[in-house]
Amino acid sequence: MGDMLARMGALARVPEHSLSLMTALSQGLPICIGPYFFLAAEDWLMAVAYPLEGRYSHETFKGALEEALEQTGATACWAIGPDLPPHFAGHVTDKDRYYVLSAKAKPPARLRGPLKKAAEVLTVTEGTVFTPEHRRLWAEFLGRIQRGEAAPMAPHVAALYGRTPEALAEARGSLRLLDARDGEGRLAACLLLDYAPENFVSYVLGAHSRAHPVPHASDLLFAAMLERAQAAGKRFIHLGLGVNEGILRFKRKWGARPSFPYVMAEWTEAPRTTAKAGAAAAPAEGNMLQDVALAFLRAPAERPRIIEDRPSRRPFAMLWEVEKNGRTSWVAGTAHFFCHSFEPSFRRLFRKVDHVLFEGPLDEGFMADVDRAGRTPLPGATPILDLLEEADVRRLERVVHGPQGALAKSFGLVHERKVDVRWLLAHARPWCAFFSLWTAFLERQGWRESVDMEAWRVAHAMGKNVVGMESLEEQLDSLGSLPPERVVRFFRACDGWKALSRKNMRAYLAGDLEGMMGSSAEFPTRTEYVISRRDQRFRERMRPYLEEGRAAVFVGSAHMVNLRHMLAEDGFSVRQAPFGLLPRLKLRLRRMRRGGEDVAW
Repeated sequence: MGDMLARMGALARVPEHSLSLMTALSQGLPICIGPYFFLAAEDWLMAVAYPLEGRYSHETFKGALEEALEQTGATACWAIGPDLPPHFAGHVTDKDRYYVLSAKAKPPARLRGPLKKAAEVLTVTEGTVFTPEHRRLWAEFLGRIQRGEAAPMAPHVAALYGRTPEALAEARGSLRLLDARDGEGRLAACLLLDYAPENFVSYVLGAHSRAHPVPHASDLLFAAMLERAQAAGKRFIHLGLGVNEGILRFKRKWGARPSFPYVMAEWTEAPRTTAKAGAAAAPAEGNMLQDVALAFLRAPAERPRIIEDRPSRRPFAMLWEVEKNGRTSWVAGTAHFFCHSFEPSFRRLFRKVDHVLFEGPLDEGFMADVDRAGRTPLPGATPILDLLEEADVRRLERVVHGPQGALAKSFGLVHERKVDVRWLLAHARPWCAFFSLWTAFLERQGWRESVDMEAWRVAHAMGKNVVGMESLEEQLDSLGSLPPERVVRFFRACDGWKALSRKNMRAYLAGDLEGMMGSSAEFPTRTEYVISRRDQRFRERMRPYLEEGRAAVFVGSAHMVNLRHMLAEDGFSVRQAPFGLLPRLKLRLRRMRRGGEDVAW
């Protein structure tokens, strides 16, 4: 494997064979099995089915892929190639062709005049530093696509734009920016080029500005690209895929010709019970293997349910790294109710820490005390039921319980009623009624997880020092401050709960704190008293652990809005550090939209 990786520059046939480009963009571990190249990290695997040597065949690729899956234990998988085995037919997400241009090509005759005029007002330079001006150009270009002013772009291509700064820094000079600037030094157009392959230069990405437009700026860069490719001894330029008719028309204008066909597939593998030593992804931990084994020891009719009951696992993105005096800790924003598990991420995180802090204890006794208090009404308090109209209550019952009646029952749509809506409205304290009914609704949607409860369980299982920052009395005091009218308003808006939960889920999985707060700001618990007063309390109680280092702190995501700034005021550097490739790429894209600068709280 090592010999093949060392020779990849000479053997490369397609842009995805560029070792420096692919590892810089993906942060994956490179693997060669036979003539095929793979990248893997965490729970994902990307297979490049273009052989580095010889011809492609279904059988040799299937064997290499199976070996890669055994080594990595990956579940989220992608493959690209000139063709793919027939059983991938239902998983194909894209088909295209690569286009190449001879390094000896000359500019088309009809462009020579426009190129001369462009050269009179533009200066072409080449470099490896991604400046704020480049960030603005990238953001401007992506913004046009998002607004529908330009042809749509595949998510994985957009992700490449988001990863450009890190890729340049990590590629050690093989990735370069070809810039065209006007007389005032403003960036009119830019190409990202990869010089790592021995025989060709890859045109990776490009953008031109409408804020500072210069006619034929992109054509001038293409001409410069040809000159530099010849000077570097390259045989041809790899222009990538056709993508869409507009891009393809531009490439054909320069004389590009179709090369290898391109097929992309995406699929999910069932979790493997073992992974070979030296795998890129660690084997699953905890009780997963035991649960799978038990599933197949039981009667056949019982097996599917046990497997299906296991929640899907995602990389945890709502995570910030805090550092002071060379000592590092982490602060995580939790969701009290959720539909996915983050256990693998928590296990990776907890291997680096000694202390794990939570808002309060989460053991059964503590939670029972909270529930008991919530179901005991305060003397003289007005029940929530008295603040709602009968129509509001009936609508709330429909939303919480779902479809009822004979017709719904005949279609299997009736769910077990786990809460008594009217009893809670009549007897529970406002905060308890909110949590109970919102939880019952989410459970009916398949949300049976709790981020903080899962982290609490994993921390205990791994023998960490687990700390609750608040007492029962402090938590009840905060919950008791919820204004009943906010709870009433939330209940009256129950028709929008499904859309709200979905929007909230997407933002949370992406680590998009601002997006999450924008989708949940009207939650009854989002009050100045509940959030701000507790923020200060958490700040004071977590600070000694953070200054010591090797600590992980879990607080509700809403608290991270202010805590990031508070910790920065206390001398900590704070940066978001999500697990997972896609959350990291989405974070970069969000930063670009905010002007491109890394967030420094």
